[in-house]
Amino acid sequence: MQTKEILHTFYTAFSKGDATTMTSCYHDDVVFEDPAFGKLTGKRAVAMWEMLLSKKEESELSITFKVVDNKHAEWVANYKYGPQKRPVINKVKASFEFLDGKIIQHTDNFSLWKWSQQALGASGLVLGWSTFVKKKIREKTASLLQIICLSKRTDLVKRLTNHSNKFQIELGYYALPLLC
Repeated sequence: MQTKEILHTFYTAFSKGDATTMTSCYHDDVVFEDPAFGKLTGKRAVAMWEMLLSKKEESELSITFKVVDNKHAEWVANYKYGPQKRPVINKVKASFEFLDGKIIQHTDNFSLWKWSQQALGASGLVLGWSTFVKKKIREKTASLLQIICLSKRTDLVKRLTNHSNKFQIELGYYALPLLC
């Protein structure tokens, strides 16, 4: 598959809420970076997309995209954010690098201040530009991602426990840190 085709597959899956197909376009050692999550590598980048798409229906997420060239895409996310269901339109410019027919580097760029104005309301308008708020957003996204990773570990432990306690002890300590 050519890089443009990979990007088209990635964003088509994104628009359909299909995290599995989306992240199958990623190399195992992918590095993802954006203003809200910072830098994520490998399984944490995969878990981030799974987390975001798990709320697709609840947030009324819709994605439109345009593959610009072999290394760039532009996409727009429309969704409702938070308990107050504030409408957000996030315009993103993405750049990519490829290795072995997979995405190895994915960088999304957008204005975190514009996002915070929409998602957080007045406080985002007044303080969304500040280092303090940017840090709080990253802390929040990191803690949400950690919850997803821990739930994956808990699911694995339950499955292993159902099969054999010995297997859990032998494999569990090695497999669990590899999930996210």
